[in-house]
Amino acid sequence: MNDESQNKMGSPTPEELRQQVERTRDELGQTVEALAGKADVKAQAKEKTAAAKKQASEKTAELKEQAAEKTAAAREQAAEKATAVKEQAAEKSAELKEQAAEKTAAAKDQAAEKAAAVREQAAAATAQIREKAAQAAQAVKDRTPDPVQEKTAQAATQVRESAARAGQFAVDRTPGPLLEKADRVAKAARANRTPLLAGGAVLVAFLLIRRGRGRNK
Repeated sequence: MNDESQNKMGSPTPEELRQQVERTRDELGQTVEALAGKADVKAQAKEKTAAAKKQASEKTAELKEQAAEKTAAAREQAAEKATAVKEQAAEKSAELKEQAAEKTAAAKDQAAEKAAAVREQAAAATAQIREKAAQAAQAVKDRTPDPVQEKTAQAATQVRESAARAGQFAVDRTPGPLLEKADRVAKAARANRTPLLAGGAVLVAFLLIRRGRGRNK
C-alpha cells in the first residue's frame, strides 16, 4: 500500500498536518490575545477606580483646605471688625465723657459767677442801706436836742431789756425745734443788725420828736 492509497483512505499528508498546526497556533494566539485583553480591561478598570478615588480624595482635601482658609479669613475679619467697633465705642464714650465734663465745668463756672454777682449785689445793697441808715440816724441826731437823745437812749435800753426778758420767757416755753429756727432767724438778724438798729433808732427819735412837739403846742 503506497502513500497515494493512504491519502485516499483519509490519512492526512504532512502538508495538511502543517497547515492544521498553523491554524491551531493562530487560534491559540487569538485566544491568548483575547484573554490578555480581558485581563487588561479589569486592570484598567482598577486603575481608573484607584485614580478616581485618589482624585476624589485630593479634591476633598483641597475643598477642606479652602474651607479652612475661608473660615480662618472670616474669623480674622470678624475679629478685626469687633476690635474696630470696640475702639469706636471707647472713643465715642471718651468723647461723651469729655463733653459732659466740659458742660459740667461750664455750668459750675456759670453758677459760681452768678453766685458771686448775687453776693456783690447783696453786699452793695447792704452797704447802701447801712449808709442811708447811718445818714438818717446822723441827721436825726443832729436835729434832736440832747434831752430827747437821752430819752431815746433810755427808751432803747428799756426796749432791749424788755426784749431780752420776753426772749428768755419765750425760750423757756419754746420746744427745741422752734428754738433752732429762732436761732437761725436771730443769726440772720445779727447779720443785718446795723441797718435794723439804725432804722429803729430813727423811728424812736422821730416818735420822740413828734411827741415833744405835741407837748410844746
